[in-house]
Amino acid sequence: MELSRHIAADSREPELDNVLVETPLPEGRGWRTWPRRLLAWLWRLLPWHRWTWKQRIVRTFAGVLALFVLTVGYLAVTAPLSKSLQPIAPPEITLLAADGTPIARNGAVTDDPVKVKDLPPHVVQAFLAIEDRRFYSHWGIDPRGIARAALSNVTGGNTQGGSTITQQLAKFTFLSSERSLTRKGREMLIAFWLEAWLTKDEILERYLSNAYFGDNTYGIRAASLHYFHRQPEKLTEGQAALLAGLMKAPSRLAPTNNFAASEKRMRVVLQAMADAGYMTPQHAKAVSTPRLDVRNRAELPTGTYFADWALPQARQLEAAGHAESYRTTLDSRLQAAAHRATRQVPAGTQVALVAMRRNGEVVAMVGGRDYSQSPFNRATQARRQPGSTFKLFVYLAAIKSGMSPEDTIPNTPIETGSYRPQNAGGAYSPTITLEDAFARSSNVAAVRLFNRVGDESVIDMARRLGVSSPLPMGDPSLALGTATMTLLELTSAYAGVAANSFPVEPRAFPVPEAGWFDWLLDGKRSLSKHDHEAIEGMLRATVNRGTGRAAMLQAPNFGKTGTSQENRDALFVGYSGDLVVGVWVGKDDNSPLNGVSGGTVPARIWRDFMREALGEKAAPPPRKAADPDGPVQPLDVPDLGDIPVGDDNHIRIENGQAVLSTKVEGVPLDVTLDGQGLRIEPSGSASPAPRSSVAPSPSGAP
Repeated sequence: MELSRHIAADSREPELDNVLVETPLPEGRGWRTWPRRLLAWLWRLLPWHRWTWKQRIVRTFAGVLALFVLTVGYLAVTAPLSKSLQPIAPPEITLLAADGTPIARNGAVTDDPVKVKDLPPHVVQAFLAIEDRRFYSHWGIDPRGIARAALSNVTGGNTQGGSTITQQLAKFTFLSSERSLTRKGREMLIAFWLEAWLTKDEILERYLSNAYFGDNTYGIRAASLHYFHRQPEKLTEGQAALLAGLMKAPSRLAPTNNFAASEKRMRVVLQAMADAGYMTPQHAKAVSTPRLDVRNRAELPTGTYFADWALPQARQLEAAGHAESYRTTLDSRLQAAAHRATRQVPAGTQVALVAMRRNGEVVAMVGGRDYSQSPFNRATQARRQPGSTFKLFVYLAAIKSGMSPEDTIPNTPIETGSYRPQNAGGAYSPTITLEDAFARSSNVAAVRLFNRVGDESVIDMARRLGVSSPLPMGDPSLALGTATMTLLELTSAYAGVAANSFPVEPRAFPVPEAGWFDWLLDGKRSLSKHDHEAIEGMLRATVNRGTGRAAMLQAPNFGKTGTSQENRDALFVGYSGDLVVGVWVGKDDNSPLNGVSGGTVPARIWRDFMREALGEKAAPPPRKAADPDGPVQPLDVPDLGDIPVGDDNHIRIENGQAVLSTKVEGVPLDVTLDGQGLRIEPSGSASPAPRSSVAPSPSGAP
């Protein structure tokens, strides 16, 4: 109970003058009731107590109306009215390879908006009859429709919705699909706003052009083309009624999935058109069920490792609100070469490969063994330890500080400090040159060099080359690549060294041609000629006489091997010609690889891909077209590319037989082993084994 302190002054009892008296406050006068007291203060402040009841009602209504008008005005100024013109789902995008071959298609099927004045009357009437008969007479909300729906739902009739076409447009354009009174209130408010700023025909046009019709199709034009292969301006009564019926449950009623249900719903729409006076009941019954004319386009995957990575970039390029095709940088020939090269990974392991031009244009990408089994992209999403490939930044920082490849550094075991790495195989020496230490991937030399130049210099060099992943300060193990990053990020850094212009941004779409003065503003950096030659000499030494000998090509090539702790990750990243390629091999559960290091499987994958990409090795000839009348080709045999048959040989299945293609003194030959024995023929001339015309003799016959 709260007390009020005041001075008592009673003339009848002078002895009580100036006595401090504490009395209880009336109930409801505490600090917890300040909202009520604030309202009371406002009531006394305004002349409401002098108004009559009639004046209070009228002026209160006027205040509410003014607040509503202000709210609608606020929406009109701040909310994007143009959003009702935009597709409610990302429109379909077709990605093309560099040669124009479609490689993937993703997104909703949309098309151009419609004009009400161009549509046949029965198309508009079908939607009005079943969705909103009083559309042209209400102000966005239909009280009669709401009451009818509420009565039907309460009395146990068919569940109905009371939303008008304007409310539906507000819901699927501006709001989420949550079911709540708050969302319903906002829907009504936006409906009033739309009615205030758009004509009835404009609202109907935006509704018809954005509504969902099932089968990933949005808008009546896209739907009419999808289901009937005709423009909406030429829809028949039955076709219009069928499309209008889909509004209740587009996915469930899509005629391609449930034609019987869509036909039944079409009859409901036709009856509604008759009830609304748009046609007679006899005419409604006489309307025939339309035939579907769904013309499947060439089937394309909705995603691949490259397409999943390229799609967000394509969305940024998208300017129009309808389906578009975008030519990517993917090279179909190099992508096929990448798939062939990555087949050699051991069972139970995963593989990733990224190939890009020196300017960052990605021409091939493999994110795993099989996209259908695992769409997780290990080239762009997996953050793994780069191992010794990170030493590039350590040695660049050393060269930048003034050291040269001929300078020496101790290569003895580290016996002090808390971090004591070891060299692979226990190979040590009193000293070693920087070039040999890099080529042989000496761990103790790299850590000593890291400590000498400082972690700030190493991290700064990595940042300049485009590495954005977290790199810990004060951790000497960073020199051996213990900080995680993506293969795409690492390969882009090596591309910066190859081009001597960094950072390099990996791109799925062609790099715009630079203008005369763009080089002044692009923020690119480069190494001095001396420093660039020094690091390239080290990268070349790695392939010539170091850990990357398995990656050697006929053409000059540069690269670095990498193996993380306990052989959990194995990498080779390098470049030759205009191509920069990174290869990673590992396991998704991060368990060790048995006998696999960066200089083994990854280096061989890199070499095989580059030999084919640079033309040092001819690509295998395309398979002959399948004969529909011939024997069934086996589909469940192991991938023939996994069978080791030598660099210049390949094996294929032809007419149910295994055919080995090889060369003898430069002459291409096909070697076939079947029931008739071994046959050797010039490549391309092999013919099917002749079929026996004599039935086998029964058992026991002479």
